[in-house]
Amino acid sequence: MSEKWTTARIPDQRGRVAVVTGANTGLGYETARALAERGASVVLAVRDVAKGQRAAARLTGDVSVQALDLTSLDSVRTAAAALRSRFERIDLLINNAGVMYTPKSVTRDGFEMQFGTNHLGHFALTGLLLEAMLPVPGSRVVTVSSTGHRIQAAIHFDDLQWERSYSRAGAYGQSKLANLMFTYELQRRLAAHGTTVAAAAHPGVSSTELTRNTPAAVRVPLDRVAPLITQTPAMGALPTLRAATDPAVLGGQYYGPGGRFEVRGHPRLVTSSPESYDLAVQRRLWGVSEELTGVRFPVGSGQAVV
Repeated sequence: MSEKWTTARIPDQRGRVAVVTGANTGLGYETARALAERGASVVLAVRDVAKGQRAAARLTGDVSVQALDLTSLDSVRTAAAALRSRFERIDLLINNAGVMYTPKSVTRDGFEMQFGTNHLGHFALTGLLLEAMLPVPGSRVVTVSSTGHRIQAAIHFDDLQWERSYSRAGAYGQSKLANLMFTYELQRRLAAHGTTVAAAAHPGVSSTELTRNTPAAVRVPLDRVAPLITQTPAMGALPTLRAATDPAVLGGQYYGPGGRFEVRGHPRLVTSSPESYDLAVQRRLWGVSEELTGVRFPVGSGQAVV
């Protein structure tokens, strides 16, 4: 098969339900658009419902909006309950939403903003929706990470919330490393069920609103070279779409752009940092995430609880 995988390779998605977080703009919007065009019933799970409705109006197909604020576990529980009530099954959960390089701040539950939003919010959402996915053949959980998972790569168990000191880049790197470790541990827990699989993806360097919090000292020179190193959101969404729909994808795989340094290009199978494959850290992170969110998964350690 040619490595130039495009949306033309997405199989017919009619009859499938796809939930995409952060789908009102950027990578999430392009992911939702491609899935809807192939016939999926797509839910834009977004913090700003008005923006979500405007995004849905620009899309064709069966598209709806669900309020979801990943910075609030109460909102995550409410959204998960609403989705379970609306749909008997969920085929695709795409954990796409995220924040990057935010100033030091916390979520409504007191978690460092990037770790709480990018990892803990999606961890809780996945656990609360998984029962609707486990009986569905071919269902997938796809979590969007970043090449930033290699930045200061570590899970800082001694200061997960960056209370002693704060690094925007370090906190972002921790959250994106957590996304990958979550995917790998989730896949091990899913393996015994033989239906749902977990995979991950990263968009390379894409031109989206995610960089809005980048400090000016970095953003200004970056803007000058951006046309040379970035790709469009539509291209950046391809690794996610491949991880979500390519029949050849296996659980625990990671997809990213195929160009030099994985900056841009058509999606292919890639590898993550050595740190991301540390089984002991993956398991410890899982346990800490359960404790912090209060969510237990219906695989490996009992039923998810609200």
